[in-house]
Amino acid sequence: MREGVFLDGRTVSISGNLEEIRDLGGLKFAIIRDFEGRVQVVLSKKFSDPQLMSALDSTPRESVVRVEGVCRSDARAPSGFELKPSKYEVISRAQSPLPIDVAGKTETSLDLRLDWRFLDLRRPEVSAIFRIQSKLGLAVRKFFEDRNFFEIHTSKIVGQATEGGANVFPIFYFKRSAYLAQSPQFYKQMMIAAGFERVWEMGPVFRAEPHHTPRHICEYVSIDLEMGYIKTYDDVMRTVEDLMVSCIAYLLENAQDEIAVLRSAQVMEEEIRLPAKPFPRVSMREAYSMLAERGLSIPYGSDLDPAGERALGEAVKEKYGNEFVFLTEFPWSVAQFYHMRKENEPDWTNRADLIFRGLELCTLAQREHRYHTLVEQTKEKGLNPSDFEFYLNFFKYGVPPHGGGALGIERIVMQLLGLKTIREAVLLPRTPERLTP
Repeated sequence: MREGVFLDGRTVSISGNLEEIRDLGGLKFAIIRDFEGRVQVVLSKKFSDPQLMSALDSTPRESVVRVEGVCRSDARAPSGFELKPSKYEVISRAQSPLPIDVAGKTETSLDLRLDWRFLDLRRPEVSAIFRIQSKLGLAVRKFFEDRNFFEIHTSKIVGQATEGGANVFPIFYFKRSAYLAQSPQFYKQMMIAAGFERVWEMGPVFRAEPHHTPRHICEYVSIDLEMGYIKTYDDVMRTVEDLMVSCIAYLLENAQDEIAVLRSAQVMEEEIRLPAKPFPRVSMREAYSMLAERGLSIPYGSDLDPAGERALGEAVKEKYGNEFVFLTEFPWSVAQFYHMRKENEPDWTNRADLIFRGLELCTLAQREHRYHTLVEQTKEKGLNPSDFEFYLNFFKYGVPPHGGGALGIERIVMQLLGLKTIREAVLLPRTPERLTP
């Protein structure tokens, strides 16, 4: 449909998938679809070429076809015009029946849709999700460019688990052990040590976590940032806050067509609203009290579970009228060894999570930049400093106070659009059971 400018009375040629044919007695309507939209082709049993009508009738749905004809304006048609054909050609014939209903008129399970993902993505309401995700990526890049962040591309093959845990994918790397990266964390900090001051990256990360929940996936796209010469981790929170507001504003301005498609198909369960700044800040200790008032008991010194995140999101929305909240001052017991502890309160850290509509989108923290303190914290977490020698070496030669965070782009899309599961926001989901397509 990009082959010409559609003007009333002009002869044009369009190509796309044959979505459906409707027979209304004396008239036939064929819908041709490509990535930009749908065009209605109208044939009359009295005036159209019988051979053309017969060829159309014998074409299986989803075949790729080319139609040439005269364009006529019609506000009732899907694209505001219709085509009266004079030529018709089948470029690529589809097999019949289709393994899934591409027209979306019958409900198909998500697992079956994912089995036939390339057909599923032909549905405009499905492709709209990834159009929005693409525009979100553009908004992210624009934000960091405007803030003078330096874009980096770090290795996804690492010799040490970033977080020192077991939830990593081991790989064969010649004669050595290696893993798929859980995070670019160490490399972001390497860039700060190298003097780059502000860096960001958007790329895949891998988590070998055997979860079967609507919020977990084994491979996702992480938006990572790291900032040097910060005063407190509130500097990082303000940057993440600005990032989210900027991205949502961009989508509200540039993704209205996709949003309209999702609303029309009743895919979106939430409105996209521009949040007010600043986002509320609630310390973990305050959260324990707020949740206890709602009848939810969280063991003191522990992290929130999904039910706790949802309840906190509801409580904050009721109290502050904001769908976003920073949960701050995490217990040291659930922090990473490289997180900075609060001065004079070593049981608590300068770490925060950004929660949106009851789901954690971002983990951020100020990092410990003092070499000897970092070595001691590594030991305190039961880790062997020699296993992290390449990382610890950064801090022997002067590293400024710094901090950063990471956001999953699929979780952002999931929450913004109100999708039921993160798998709907992942082009090719990887779960403990799914490795294809």
